Amino acid sequence: MSIERKRLSPEQSRVAALQAARELLIEAGPQAVTLKAVAARIGRTHANLLHHFGSAAGLQKALAESMADTITAKIGAAALRARAEQDPREVVELTFDAFDKEGAGALASWMILSGNNDALDPILEAIHRLVDDLSAAGHGDRPIHDDTLQLVLMALGDALMGGPMAKALGLPRDTARRLALQALVRSHGVNA
Repeated sequence: MSIERKRLSPEQSRVAALQAARELLIEAGPQAVTLKAVAARIGRTHANLLHHFGSAAGLQKALAESMADTITAKIGAAALRARAEQDPREVVELTFDAFDKEGAGALASWMILSGNNDALDPILEAIHRLVDDLSAAGHGDRPIHDDTLQLVLMALGDALMGGPMAKALGLPRDTARRLALQALVRSHGVNA
């Protein structure tokens, strides 16, 4: 008995591959995001994915772009709410979760270590667009570029070493998040 594969449009196949790649990233880390593993997960061939992405590096770059767009859209909406409510807590939580639980930190470090630095461009471009959009939306007197740099670097560092470092120092696991929130509160002179 043969199982017939459902025919997908090129766009549906690409979306399915990116979703599978993201799931593999979260479940098993960036080293698990291979063309072979993604193809197996969606019931396609390695050649099919080569057609869509060109290489494993192309898949990683497309994944980074997809994640960056999704994550920055969520963080941007949260940032606008935070301005209205004078509470940056949600922005800090979403940023730290993006780099930790959603795998952006692991993917970024993997791409850097494997020499695929240009695959980071979509992430950096998405963050830059978000900062420009937030600056244009008002509050130009606030140091949003400085705040963004500090928050992203803290979230990335926490995703990569936060657990072991906090444990080694005898601190609660969420200490970096708390420190990031305190820094934003001080920067903006709001209560949280």
